[in-house]
Amino acid sequence: MSDARLYLDNAATSWPKPPGVSEAVSRYLVECGAPAGRGVYQEALDVERSLATLRQKLAALLGVERPDQIVFTLNGTDALNLAIHGLLSAGDHVVTSVVEHNSVLRPLNHWQQNHAVDVTVLPCDGRGMVDPEAVEAVLQPNTRLVVLSHASNVTGVLQPIASIGQITRQRGIPLLVDAAQTLGQTPVDVTELGADLLAAPGHKGLLGPLGTGILYVADSVVDQLRPVRQGGTGTSSHEVKQPAALPERLEAGNLNVPGLVGLESALRFINAQGGVEAICEHHRKLTEKLLQGLVEISGVTLLGSSDLNCRVGIVSITIPGCDPQELATLLDATYRIQVRAGLHCAPRMHESLGTISTGGALRFSVGPFNVEAEIDRAIEATVEIVAAL
Repeated sequence: MSDARLYLDNAATSWPKPPGVSEAVSRYLVECGAPAGRGVYQEALDVERSLATLRQKLAALLGVERPDQIVFTLNGTDALNLAIHGLLSAGDHVVTSVVEHNSVLRPLNHWQQNHAVDVTVLPCDGRGMVDPEAVEAVLQPNTRLVVLSHASNVTGVLQPIASIGQITRQRGIPLLVDAAQTLGQTPVDVTELGADLLAAPGHKGLLGPLGTGILYVADSVVDQLRPVRQGGTGTSSHEVKQPAALPERLEAGNLNVPGLVGLESALRFINAQGGVEAICEHHRKLTEKLLQGLVEISGVTLLGSSDLNCRVGIVSITIPGCDPQELATLLDATYRIQVRAGLHCAPRMHESLGTISTGGALRFSVGPFNVEAEIDRAIEATVEIVAAL
């Protein structure tokens, strides 16, 4: 058994964080402590500059011209909720898929159960992909929103979002993209995707602290998106109404400045490594090695496509007769290898894959600090565990 911790659960949250992130958070807490948008003294202005820089970096990452279209949120779930609750009204129709996380499914269920919203949940094919033609076929005159994951958090398979975005743009229907498993790990351009809204956490591929997230809002939906929270913004304080302009329209209350300055530091690290493209290539090499090693284990079934051109660094497997939770426990207890087992908050995906009744799957997810020797170690440990069962 190795005493060194091997972390392969980056799809849940990235670890370790890049050099400089914890230092930025600590420096803010110890030396600054000022809120955002609430003062004209030096430290408050320093915070404003730091958050303005962060918005600019995030806008550039998404191919967005105006940083004010980037809204800071509490996390990816919060961003999705702001979009879904802000757009929908009673009697609307929504299109989504079995691929989605509960961060999409549960808000939609709320509207379905309490406001007579009609929700169409599309299937995926054997590769784990949603068919763009199937999306087009179910659109209705009252379709108010199409919401889809950019990549599955179970299979890692990238969805054909750009093709779907062409369809929704032609029909004038807002497209909300859940980029929880892609932003920071693979190039994301909202114009190429046709996304009117894009939600993502700051703590996964962007390598920032927990408690951070973003929502991109296109001009096409700004006036349609109702604020679901109201409160202080530090601007237009004489008005009783929430400010109409972004980002204050959706940023009620104090921002998580410690987390956001940490996120700004994380983006500096990403850019210094050669940007998202370099991280994507690193993940691709590790994922290829992981795929090759795991599928050679007797009885292993890979979930989703094995095509490296349409997946991110997530590899989920099942082994007949082996409980995924038991496998994950053994990997940690015996080898100090940490992965995720279960349903991954995506029950409809596991229903579609036929794995829900057997406890889901065992998920490995790589990060920028993993190296090839660690992938070898994970494969060898899995081989030993399966042989002993």
